[in-house]
Amino acid sequence: MKEKILDQLHYIEQSHDVKIILAVESGSRAWGIPSESSDYDVRFIYVPKTDWYLSIEEKREVIDLPVNKQLDLHGWELRKALRLINKSNPHLLEWLHSQIVYHQNEKWVEAIRDVALLAFSKKAALFHYINMANRNYLAFLQGQEVKIKKYFYVLRPILACLWIEKNYSFPRLDFCDLANSTLSSGPIKESVNSLIQQKKADVVCGKTEQYKDLHLFIEKEIARLSAFAKSLPDEKIYLVPQLDMVFRGILQEAWSIETS
Repeated sequence: MKEKILDQLHYIEQSHDVKIILAVESGSRAWGIPSESSDYDVRFIYVPKTDWYLSIEEKREVIDLPVNKQLDLHGWELRKALRLINKSNPHLLEWLHSQIVYHQNEKWVEAIRDVALLAFSKKAALFHYINMANRNYLAFLQGQEVKIKKYFYVLRPILACLWIEKNYSFPRLDFCDLANSTLSSGPIKESVNSLIQQKKADVVCGKTEQYKDLHLFIEKEIARLSAFAKSLPDEKIYLVPQLDMVFRGILQEAWSIETS
């Protein structure tokens, strides 16, 4: 599959006249809990040519390439990505923390990561993950029988919040690491481990009856973490000069190499 992904990335570069500086896996594979049927969700950051920026016309800052049911590629243009870093956007920070890297320019990505570390906002990340957990809980976990994978769409953001509360840093992507670092031994952790085993085993139909203890845990933690996030002071983050420097450096070097 990796060769197919690299072929698709090359196709995107050629067909859109861009250079991809980072391409990683997201979703369950990046979380360390894939099953055999798990999709490949590839996320990337790309750089158009200088002329693309020298226009009064509003241009699309996203590239989508749904290859098939198993493989999906989605990318953001560099300037859009850097703007989101300035807002401490957790989606983009997760891309930068992914351990499954299909392609990267180490020099440029390291420059982006250095600024991203400074841009991390505990309060913004907490609200992002709390809202994600609450939204997914209401959307996916209300029936008597629910899809196993949907539990992870709720539990992972909650565990991410618990990590931030405990460590005041951006959470790990690996789900098992998060669970082991944030949950003490007991019924909740046992239920979570049971879900992990079922998810990896690709249980038939992929459904399970409600875990009542997990539902109580989820509701309690969403309420508690919301109060905690509100109690934190606002963090004023303004890294535009640093991000501008990274942007200009990458843009100049990416395309000067080709024409030199």
